[in-house]
Amino acid sequence: MHVIFTVVGYVIEYFNSSVQADIEAWPTGIKARYRALTLRMADHGSNLGMPHTRALGGGLFEIRVKSAEGIGRAFYCTLIGRRIVILHGYVKKSDKTPAKELRIARNRMTEVLQHGT
Repeated sequence: MHVIFTVVGYVIEYFNSSVQADIEAWPTGIKARYRALTLRMADHGSNLGMPHTRALGGGLFEIRVKSAEGIGRAFYCTLIGRRIVILHGYVKKSDKTPAKELRIARNRMTEVLQHGT
């Protein structure tokens, strides 16, 4: 895991450097909005509520980002010790979340929860 920042109470981590790089490659406006929400999560916890975050069930959540350039989604889970792990992110190209994107996030969450790291 790659720790990106810690603010007051929560640590934001990425599943791996590839996830971080994918999100850093998002268009500037989407990325800026994502950054603002993750900073808020670091201060206040993982559940910001709609329209910012949404529970998807089974411990999986999504960060919902919208800007003039489009819509981004980042999936995450939480771990004991006030840790938030960003599992996967993508820029939406349709209204519905593709099953492939959810599958990637759920598989990574399973791996994180099994290994606890």
